[in-house]
Amino acid sequence: MLKPSNLLKKITTNNCEEDFNLISKAWKFSEKSHLGQKRKSGENYFSHPLAVANILADLHMDAPTIVTALLHDVVEDCNVSIKEIENNFGKVISELVDGVTKLSKIEVQSDRSQQAENFRKLFLATSNDVRVLLVKLADRTHNMRTIGGIKNPEKRLKIAQETLEIFAPLSERIGIISLQNEMEDLSFAVVQPQMRASIMNRLSYLEDESREIIPQIIEELRKTLLSEGIDVIEISGRIKSPFSIWRKMQRRNVSMDQLSDIMAFRILVDDVDQCYKSLGYIHAKYPNVMGRFKDYISTKKRNGYQSIHTGVIGPFKQKIEIQIRTYKMHSIAEAGIAAHWVYKLSGKMNNKINSRWIKDLVSILDQEGGPEDFLENTKMEMYADQVFCFTPNGDLIALPRGASAIDFAYALHSDIGHTCVGVKINGKSRQLKSVLENGDQIEILRSTVSSPRPEWEDFVKTGRARASIKRFLRQTRQDEFSSVGEAILQKSFRQSGLNFNSETLVKMLEHFNHDEYKKPIEILAAIGEDRLSPLKIIEVLFPNNLVLKKNKTQKQNKETITKELNVEKNTENSLEIKGLIPGMAVHFGKCCSPLPGENIVGIVTTGKGITVHTIDCITLERFYDIPERWLDINWDNDGIAYHIGRINVTMTNESGSLASITSDISNHGGNISNLQLVNREINFFRFLIDIEVEDLSHLHNIIMSLNSNPFVENVDRYKG
Repeated sequence: MLKPSNLLKKITTNNCEEDFNLISKAWKFSEKSHLGQKRKSGENYFSHPLAVANILADLHMDAPTIVTALLHDVVEDCNVSIKEIENNFGKVISELVDGVTKLSKIEVQSDRSQQAENFRKLFLATSNDVRVLLVKLADRTHNMRTIGGIKNPEKRLKIAQETLEIFAPLSERIGIISLQNEMEDLSFAVVQPQMRASIMNRLSYLEDESREIIPQIIEELRKTLLSEGIDVIEISGRIKSPFSIWRKMQRRNVSMDQLSDIMAFRILVDDVDQCYKSLGYIHAKYPNVMGRFKDYISTKKRNGYQSIHTGVIGPFKQKIEIQIRTYKMHSIAEAGIAAHWVYKLSGKMNNKINSRWIKDLVSILDQEGGPEDFLENTKMEMYADQVFCFTPNGDLIALPRGASAIDFAYALHSDIGHTCVGVKINGKSRQLKSVLENGDQIEILRSTVSSPRPEWEDFVKTGRARASIKRFLRQTRQDEFSSVGEAILQKSFRQSGLNFNSETLVKMLEHFNHDEYKKPIEILAAIGEDRLSPLKIIEVLFPNNLVLKKNKTQKQNKETITKELNVEKNTENSLEIKGLIPGMAVHFGKCCSPLPGENIVGIVTTGKGITVHTIDCITLERFYDIPERWLDINWDNDGIAYHIGRINVTMTNESGSLASITSDISNHGGNISNLQLVNREINFFRFLIDIEVEDLSHLHNIIMSLNSNPFVENVDRYKG
């Protein structure tokens, strides 16, 4: 029978008597609180917190962590208050217990949202003290050990999947490989029982074969290293776990028979120098398997893991995996963050999170719109393999494999991500969506007038980048649509004969009751998206307005609309396209491709904001009978922004004709963004060419130049 003294022998302590008394007190308190309670398996419930405490004691955790493990269920299951915990065990332990208390009572959410919300709160607690996470992982490990006590197969499956998706990767990311491996294998037995049984049958056959070969390989490796003067502490060998084998089968898309490296060997030596010497001697004697070498000593993983991995055709022509590391590296590899308690010889321990990965996840909490977004982003972070890239100053940045330059920018700082406009990879200009490779040196190019684009979400890989982009776009979208909404409301006020004042309006909108939109900025944004009518606002705020009632009965035609727009043009009443991101609240009509210098008008489209057209665009005919959708807008004259002008070019079918035309466009400061062949004849080709230009005058200059080009038969501005 396990006793408090058994736990004390395993833990890291500087005060045996005090810690023994604390653990004994918590033992009795928990046992009394859970008296009469049973687990699904029929065991006394107290066996569970006792087992969790023992798991953590095996990791050599400190006394407060063991006490927290003993008490972690008493608040939820035994009607014990956090205040009572604090009175009996102090503030530190009460905070730990509070952080690890199960969070199951979340109302009006799906199972998936509840899982994500639990995860969010776990990380919020963990951000203050990592021991919260360690207790939770030990709790989940024991629950998986006893999952057979749950009779409902669907519930077993759900718990096992959650363990594979969240808790096992969490253990890996903070370096507690022993718990990770156990949770993975226990979950695998529930999620894929037939596959695991098949692998186990195959392994039992291989173990019979390898029962003699593994000791022989160990002896051969030992002789090889000792003959070169390497002081080997330990060499061990094993057959890989069923889940590890299944995962390799999935990644490599092969059958188990095609996997030859299912034996792994670990070599422990005195220091880093001997790690590299051992690697050299092994590679000198045995052929190495290309692509299997990884150096996690010089570039350690984010969870602190350090080791050299290699694959060789080893003794007796066996294809094997070899890991080489020091004894201290091995302790951290097995126990991760928990190992730091062992190496902390004196002084007060710093339990604050120091894992960059966990800090990144905590930062996502402030940026996500909902719990399910957080779950998706954290799962992406946990599963991804890594690439290591360098800043121009030589700082190392770890990212998931497949990450882009934008991910790199956001890994440095959200402001750098928001303002990045280009990237140099190893000194060469590349696209922002370029996938990064190990060892790349990355220089981010920035502009203060730049901002994230909606399409960035399609190719970023890290949760941090995705959350930052979503947050920026969500806020920008609301700001831009509220600006559009204010302009629309201003027009409606003017047509109703009312004076418009922004400050007064905001105060009035605070008293406007609506089920969905509460704040003034939300109301204005809804108007900008055409989800809320400005006339409804006026009707509520000014129910006796006679002009509004009169306008409702009047119909407007092309002439009256144009006349009204001409009166408003170039006045303070028109909305400037300034600081508005194309594709967000403002869209430029592809039918007419409007350019600065042209008279323009905006058409309000539900959910899209404003579509900008030239005043003579034929598309406007469809909107003459809905004048409330028309909005007067003008160009922002400050600064230089490039816009797309589209031209229709017919050129002769001669060698060098296309080169001559593109050169003409370039010489006049135009940049071709798209070129499309629309018609081909024997003597002539017709192209549609999209050109980035500053304004209408710039496009006219390019057209005039092309008209004098000997290869050009005809050129004009294209309006579809």
